[in-house]
Amino acid sequence: MATDLSKVGERERLKPRREPYWQRLHAGCFLGFRPSKRGGPGTWIARAYDEDAGKYRVKSLGDFGAKQGNERFKLAKDAAEALAELVEAGGEIRANVETVADACRAYSESRSEAEARFKRYVYGDPLGKVKLDKLRRRHVAEWRKRLEETPSLVSRNKEGEKRTRTRAPSTVNRDMAILRAALAKVLSPGAPNSEGAWQEALKSVPNANGRRTLYLDRSQRKKLLEAINSKAAPFVRALCLLPLRPGAMAALTAGDFDKRTSELTIGKDKTGKPRRIQLPAEAAKLFAEQAKDKLPGAPLFMRANGTAWDKHSWKLPIAAAVKVAGLPDGATAYTLRHSTITDLVSAGLPLLTIAQISGTSAEMIERHYGHLASDAAVKALGELAL
Repeated sequence: MATDLSKVGERERLKPRREPYWQRLHAGCFLGFRPSKRGGPGTWIARAYDEDAGKYRVKSLGDFGAKQGNERFKLAKDAAEALAELVEAGGEIRANVETVADACRAYSESRSEAEARFKRYVYGDPLGKVKLDKLRRRHVAEWRKRLEETPSLVSRNKEGEKRTRTRAPSTVNRDMAILRAALAKVLSPGAPNSEGAWQEALKSVPNANGRRTLYLDRSQRKKLLEAINSKAAPFVRALCLLPLRPGAMAALTAGDFDKRTSELTIGKDKTGKPRRIQLPAEAAKLFAEQAKDKLPGAPLFMRANGTAWDKHSWKLPIAAAVKVAGLPDGATAYTLRHSTITDLVSAGLPLLTIAQISGTSAEMIERHYGHLASDAAVKALGELAL
């Protein structure tokens, strides 16, 4: 006898098994139910026949555990019928998002830069296997503790030995922020101070982002360019001319620069939103030279082997040039970004404009560089004296 899944009593009498109990809704559309072995609400599954592919499409619908038993059938039935309509219309069935890892993978589809962090800290961690409907504050708090205790990799020497350091609060904040964003796409915040408040364990460490104090003035940046090897020179020179993140600069392609208008499109960046900026003459000349005779998809700043620069390849030549030029220890590619932003703020350029050019928030510019704007304002007011 066919099981009537709409009746709570009949569902509760079903014995747990791997194959779902199916109920036909209409031709080519079935609703399945798999009882829980642990006494939970059980899982609903939809099955719809795809005539074009000649096979059934199956999708897990979850347990609808937040609803009363007599409501779950209707919600599952509606979802199954919606799936059948989608299949009939030739629509794409997206992978079901059930676990934390699933949520992270779905988030990475539109933000590829997040995938590397998830691979390091989520996919192989117990948190990744936790079902979203079972996620509790303690799961996230335990993950955060493991993250904070994981050393950050500094470098690897020629013998392959890893050098690490204690993970900085600012690094922890960045790793938590990307997970918080992924979960927020599929989960609503839990009630404050409850076990369901998963978001509370991902609150940022306050005042974790200290100012970058190492600054290279124009003469020091010129010394760096004089000491850098010829292969890395165009890339490093570009970092001295524009306040872009090194990763965003390295990701530029020849097609991102429009020689006719001297406009640059910055696509791959931390913000995730493309933006266009107008380049001054010197920068436009450099970018035109680098784009010459290259296909639109080729790296704008290309290494000798034809690949784009990355943090592993630009680190060594910059470190060597810093040493040869006698510049302060610790100067890196990011020091150049900090130095160019510092000069723009000191020159009196509006903070919002600087934020738009550099691809960050006005709040961040204000927090880290606002003191420079204040100094410039005091100087300007002083010149009003009679």
